[in-house]
Amino acid sequence: MNDFIATHATDLLSFALCTAAIFVYQIYLRWRTRRDPTSSAQDMMLVAREAWVTSVMRERRDILAVQTLRNSTMAASFMASTAVLLILGVLTLSAQGDKLSGIWHALNFLGHVSAEMWLVKLLIVLIDLLLVFFAFSMSVRLFHHIGYAINVPLDPQLERIQIRHVMAQMNRAGVFYRIGMRAYYFTVPLLFWLFGPLFLVGATVLLIFFLYHLDRAPKSDADLMG
Repeated sequence: MNDFIATHATDLLSFALCTAAIFVYQIYLRWRTRRDPTSSAQDMMLVAREAWVTSVMRERRDILAVQTLRNSTMAASFMASTAVLLILGVLTLSAQGDKLSGIWHALNFLGHVSAEMWLVKLLIVLIDLLLVFFAFSMSVRLFHHIGYAINVPLDPQLERIQIRHVMAQMNRAGVFYRIGMRAYYFTVPLLFWLFGPLFLVGATVLLIFFLYHLDRAPKSDADLMG
């Protein structure tokens, strides 16, 4: 084990630094959201989903609810199905590690080339894709349950409880969907890692830059004019 760590120290250190960078970014994102909730696209979506649920349930807009939930379910199902295909592809690559590891490392200027490290990289990619599949599957499950709960007639005495229950389920589905998308984004640096640690670091920097702009709430017209 010690020999493996010493031999592949560059790859392992690069992975640890990139993982820490993404973790630090998530901490920064939470800090920024607590300081200014309107700056976060995720918080704005939480408010929008809650307003949508309230409007649909109180105004009995059943057709709108069914169509919107169908679209969300189809999107999550497509992502989960794509994750399964990618998992099969990773398993196929793992069976050919001794043949492909040298080819994929043709541009590797720092890391050590070995079939063992190749399998470790593929295992991490596989774990990430399994997280993608689990997150989107949970999102589909919750959207399915919401489809029943959102169309139940409101009881005047339990109206607030019913709406809050559907809001909570809707936001949980949104959280799982976001986790699935984040895990999908993380596969990009991991796949570049197959070419070498330098590609992993570069892809991680670009990913954090992309997420920084993606997580920012759209500016208002007044801000744009100012």
